[in-house]
Amino acid sequence: MDSTALPFLTVAELAQLIQQREVSPVAVVQAYLDRIDQVDSKLNSYITVCRDEALEEARLAEEAISAGNYLGPMHGIPVSVKDQMKTKGILTTCGSKILEDYVPDEDATVIANLKRSGAILLGKNNMSGFAMGDGSDAPYGVPRNPWSLEHSPGATSSGSGAATAASLCATSLGEDTTGSIRSPASFNGVVGLRPTYGRVSRYGVLGTVWSMDTIGPISKTVEDCAITFGAIAGHDPKDQYTWDTPVPDYRQALDGNVRGLKIGVIKERFDSQVVDPEVNEAVTKAIATLEGMGASVEEVSLPLIDYSTVIFSSISRMEAAMVHGKWIRERFNDFPPGIRVRHVWGSILPAQAYYKGQKLRALLRQQVLAALANVDVLALPTSSAPAPKIPTGPAPVTTKERVKAGFFGRNSFTSTANVCNIPAMSVPCGFTSSQPTLPIGLQLFAKPFAEATMMKVAHAYEQSANWHTQRPPI
Repeated sequence: MDSTALPFLTVAELAQLIQQREVSPVAVVQAYLDRIDQVDSKLNSYITVCRDEALEEARLAEEAISAGNYLGPMHGIPVSVKDQMKTKGILTTCGSKILEDYVPDEDATVIANLKRSGAILLGKNNMSGFAMGDGSDAPYGVPRNPWSLEHSPGATSSGSGAATAASLCATSLGEDTTGSIRSPASFNGVVGLRPTYGRVSRYGVLGTVWSMDTIGPISKTVEDCAITFGAIAGHDPKDQYTWDTPVPDYRQALDGNVRGLKIGVIKERFDSQVVDPEVNEAVTKAIATLEGMGASVEEVSLPLIDYSTVIFSSISRMEAAMVHGKWIRERFNDFPPGIRVRHVWGSILPAQAYYKGQKLRALLRQQVLAALANVDVLALPTSSAPAPKIPTGPAPVTTKERVKAGFFGRNSFTSTANVCNIPAMSVPCGFTSSQPTLPIGLQLFAKPFAEATMMKVAHAYEQSANWHTQRPPI
């Protein structure tokens, strides 16, 4: 096989070739490194590329497989991870100049799990500072969208989304606190999964909001997502918040059959005054496709969902200010402007606001779980609009309407899952008609630990629609 074609294969395709010894992990890694050299100067999707380490791991993988010690579908697969996860002996910045020289002496559990599965770390992906900012808060170069370099690849797992879409890794890991896996997946035309809170260990991850942070895959296909997720999920004694429940083989659920499954359409998320018309049309067509495949569809109402970002912000800003308290006191000016604003807000927010946010959180979770008791998944757009242009700086606060737009805009479509600690994912469902052509994402919510059902629905739609076969023009 032509080595230049290797980066465009899926994990499942690469795994089959590697297992059958038709291609060497060394050749695969080298092909990705060559493509990174060719393309990433335009995208800034990596902060650190582990060139020598990746080639050495590939040689070890080749030797093990040749000796008959094949570990499974991640063995020899090149992976990149958001630079929020500790990597032993490798720079881990968390997208901040405060940590520009930080080299951990241990791996995060998700990194250890990837290595145990035989995966090969290609590098650390770019992100906004401490997973809090937007595209303008990126001290290691502004990440760009491979579909249009002037548009955002999504925050804050920006580099993971861009690198996966541009085939600069086979699959990647992101971190999702308010949609930071799903938004990059939607904006870059790939698949992103935010697991149930506690399904994946956060030990060794430089978190911001302890009650909502989650680690999950960003992949080219739902099957690749299932493979990657299976490698990192599970109980970890080092993380007291992980659940000690069995991890199923998520690929087994991907049979293309949705007949008899129930899909609830969240009516508040299809408001014509909030959602871009092309997004509304694409997501509506995707739901109709699933209905045509045998799923039943019904409308559901979640009255509190409009306030999910308000609830999220009242909790997350205070928790972030607590986590970063020492740096706020000692190195405040080393935070980018947008993050400084958030930290000031979190530092002065009254305790009553945090308390009220937690009470409203419980009420919203009750509404969402009640809806999920009657359906298998909930459906809505991943974002109210396609990828916006990259901001040049924090948006000025000039009017009350501008502040309200921030609370009831794109983040309100993803933050619900984090507030409620349920699994959610984004799968491509179309493109805008005007130039530049930008991806659109369908979002699904599911019951806690029902990732397999959610991926079953996403995979069935994906295979019928074939949006995942489109490549960005880079």
